[in-house]
Amino acid sequence: MTSSSDTAGHTTRAHSFNSAAAQYAANRPSYPTALLDTIEELAGRPLAGARVADVGAGTGIATALLHARGADVIAVEPGDGMAAQFRHALPDVPIVRGDGNHLPLATASLDFLTYAQSWHWTDPAHSVPEVLRVLRPGGALALWWNTGALDVPWLAEAAQRIDRYFGESIPANTKNVNAHVVDPTGRLGLTRREVRWSRRVPVDTHLANIGSHSLFLVHGEEASTGFLTEEREHLMRAFPDGLVEEVYDVVLLLATRA
Repeated sequence: MTSSSDTAGHTTRAHSFNSAAAQYAANRPSYPTALLDTIEELAGRPLAGARVADVGAGTGIATALLHARGADVIAVEPGDGMAAQFRHALPDVPIVRGDGNHLPLATASLDFLTYAQSWHWTDPAHSVPEVLRVLRPGGALALWWNTGALDVPWLAEAAQRIDRYFGESIPANTKNVNAHVVDPTGRLGLTRREVRWSRRVPVDTHLANIGSHSLFLVHGEEASTGFLTEEREHLMRAFPDGLVEEVYDVVLLLATRA
């Protein structure tokens, strides 16, 4: 059972991004083309021309990819700050206020329902029935997360430093993602895939990326700045040219509505 303090903490984290929306938009990684290819393969249909809702759309990182793929996409986002960044980045894509527990969408209206880095902010007791309500027969739910590839030594060492400093690590919400955690009832029948990719970025971009995670935002500026200052020294010793290669395993869970 979730206590009221756990719920309050979860809510605080979920809303923490609104104060750092510009930082999030500028520094968070996107997703590889291979992810969209895998979604289409598992769903058995293309995204082009499909009616798609991207839930917890944030600043529009995933929505932009779906739109570029040719999807007829609408975004759903609860946060003021994130929605403002979204409208700036994607002025021609519609966005409505809401979340996965209460989707402001018509019944049986969607070919795809997507959650990029956002399903873990929902309550499956509410979000699973909402999925089954809004998807058309044959429609697909796609959930995915960029997770750090911890078999890469420097990323594993960095994660250990975060864990020692804060008592938990950034991938705490996603490192154990599986079908049972996502859907305890088993009603969705999820299939799991992983897609590895990487991006090469300046150290400061990497630090701004990790600093935009809720773990840092809820601990406050002083604690975060202290860690990031020390981390920059570690990284500059490891990468004297000032560039790091962030390596990700995108965890994808997909289900098709019968």
